[in-house]
Amino acid sequence: MSVPMRAIDMGLVACRTCGLLLPRPPQPRCPRCAAKLEQRTPRSTEYSLALLITGMVLYIPANVLPVMYARTVGGGQESTILAGVVSFWRGGAWDIALLIFTASIAVPATKFLALGWLLWTVRRGSCWAMSHRTRLYRLVEIIGYWSMLDVVVVALTAALLQFKGLATAEPRLGIVFFCAVVVVTMIAAMCFDPRSIWDARSACEH
Repeated sequence: MSVPMRAIDMGLVACRTCGLLLPRPPQPRCPRCAAKLEQRTPRSTEYSLALLITGMVLYIPANVLPVMYARTVGGGQESTILAGVVSFWRGGAWDIALLIFTASIAVPATKFLALGWLLWTVRRGSCWAMSHRTRLYRLVEIIGYWSMLDVVVVALTAALLQFKGLATAEPRLGIVFFCAVVVVTMIAAMCFDPRSIWDARSACEH
């Protein structure tokens, strides 16, 4: 099986920030962007796994606890993320319901599965589909930033209700946990060193 050469095999080190290739032994800092140069991020899989587990634990109260409280003429009611999705769907706002479901349920679950799978394959030294796994990591990085859409939707909904005088809406503790999930999983993806995917290259050649 033909496997592309790695920078480390050619006596080079790549900057993770700007991609500049430099000969080894590397300088302490990248001369182009001043980022710290390392052939591999120390204990990247351990840090990423710890943060991933933390994010999964925080995801439980983020979905169980209410994220918003709305007080109308008929009384007040707290709603969780899933209850908000159902409420918007039944109210005919299927587009907002779909947006909240995608940002708050589908995206985090996809990140958990994708990053967990990447960590598992790296720990096993898997040779399977290394280029595809690298693309998957880039996708995890990209979609991570869109997870905050749910927080934005809650804020806009609260502002809209109060602006129209329909109700008084207030955020609840669940939204804090959800923000923590987004931040922790983003850091987990940043801690993961995608170059470690290719470290099984020597085993793949035999």
